[in-house]
Amino acid sequence: MTEPSERTAEHSLADPRAALHRVRGEVAKAVVGQDAAVTGVLIGLLCHGHVLIEGVPGVAKTLLVRALAAAVSLDTKRVQFTADLMPGDITGSLVYDASSAAFQFREGPVFTNLLLGDEINRTPPKTQSALLEAMEERQVSVDGSPRPLPSPFCVIATQNPVDYEGTYPLPEAQLDRFLLKVTMPLPDRDTELRILGAHASGFDPRDLAAAGIRPVAGAADLAAASRAVRGIRVAPEVLGYIVELARATRHAPSVALGVSPRGATALLATARAWAWLSGRDFVTPDDVQALARSTFRHRIGLRPEAEIEGSTVDGVLDSVLASVPAPR
Repeated sequence: MTEPSERTAEHSLADPRAALHRVRGEVAKAVVGQDAAVTGVLIGLLCHGHVLIEGVPGVAKTLLVRALAAAVSLDTKRVQFTADLMPGDITGSLVYDASSAAFQFREGPVFTNLLLGDEINRTPPKTQSALLEAMEERQVSVDGSPRPLPSPFCVIATQNPVDYEGTYPLPEAQLDRFLLKVTMPLPDRDTELRILGAHASGFDPRDLAAAGIRPVAGAADLAAASRAVRGIRVAPEVLGYIVELARATRHAPSVALGVSPRGATALLATARAWAWLSGRDFVTPDDVQALARSTFRHRIGLRPEAEIEGSTVDGVLDSVLASVPAPR
């Protein structure tokens, strides 16, 4: 756990956008060649949303979140999801206190600002679902009593592809709670050479302080940035474009479950955040297209016969983006 009071963030509230770009630079000291994933987690923080990161073992999923936590002055906790993890291990539980002869609530790791859920799909659905209320309502109910979580509260979870041994697919209801699903692919040859070069020069992923990562933004920066994002203008034509994209996923022949209205509002939020990070005060159709795959891919369920024939969710989204005309 990292206490914000024990860290000094070198940042300026006068320019929260610059502070967020400095965070990107700090994360790049440890994570090479995963710019889209870094952008995704920053957008999640800006929108007060949660981010699911998927990739095969060894592509720096956990390292990315640890580097982000080192660059932002927020209270951070980590949960390593395993097959024997229980819901109370995450949310907390009532513990008998002999001195007072009463049960006292002991907070779980979910009571934090930034929760890293490592390999979330290695625990059964019962434990995965322990995060549902926390992610949607920012509170935890124990013994009938709601207990509010700190603000801001963000879950960044990592998972291996679902066809790997020992994994449990996340329930649709929980997937829908994630604002974005970011995929981290294997690096190309040049990027992998840079990674090996960093390790040959002494980089140790277990010692981020030695890598020079320092806190450059805090909760106040994130709050100011989030307010700015909510002020980004969206033309009625762009709102209509988002709606048409969501509706097109529901009518695609290979899709059994299309994007819900929650997914459409998520795309609006992420497109606004991307426009703000890009230095504009309005959303363009290009912003919508840039975030459509990450915002929609985990909200779509394919028909079994389509999966057998080799269809993929990203392929469906490519077809939807190609078929729905963008406004000028």
